[in-house]
Amino acid sequence: MARTRAQDFEEKQRAILDNAAQVFAEQGMEKASMSQVASHAQVSKALLYHYYPSKDALIFAIIITHLEELDAAVEAADDPSLAPDQRLRRLVGAVLENYRDADNQHKVQLNASSALSDAQKSEILGLERRIVRRFSVVLDQINPSLNDKERPLLTPVTMSLFGMMNWVYMWFKDGGPISREDYADVATTLILEGIKAVR
Repeated sequence: MARTRAQDFEEKQRAILDNAAQVFAEQGMEKASMSQVASHAQVSKALLYHYYPSKDALIFAIIITHLEELDAAVEAADDPSLAPDQRLRRLVGAVLENYRDADNQHKVQLNASSALSDAQKSEILGLERRIVRRFSVVLDQINPSLNDKERPLLTPVTMSLFGMMNWVYMWFKDGGPISREDYADVATTLILEGIKAVR
């Protein structure tokens, strides 16, 4: 008979992922051990291995869960009926809000490529591209000349926007003088005003 899943399985799983992300972010992928993760999460090593059979599997789970949640948040925020500039602002706001309390997961995502298999990297890349594509579609609507075949700038501009959002964890502090909403306005304005000058 198959073993039934405990009622608190997902809650425990999420707690493990959050604690593991903190350990990996602080110790680095190579130095951090499953023993450290188990200790930090206050679970036994046996339970940890029940959820994740290896450190690589755990790292992958942190990243893919983070990206799946980001993808869902961006999809929920996307409203094609809005004017493109307003649509872009909603997408930027959704990303920055999703990054709240996710600094550790973000650091793992940025630094864990050496710990992942080619298949895992491919799955992550597919999800990242789907998220990025939502933004590039809107930026193309705002300035179709960015997609000129002779001088294709749509991808560089889109990735520049992600650069502003992805590195916000390096300096942004919740409760500081600038809110996430404020910075969403700033990042959106920089892109909207900047692409007007792009030739």
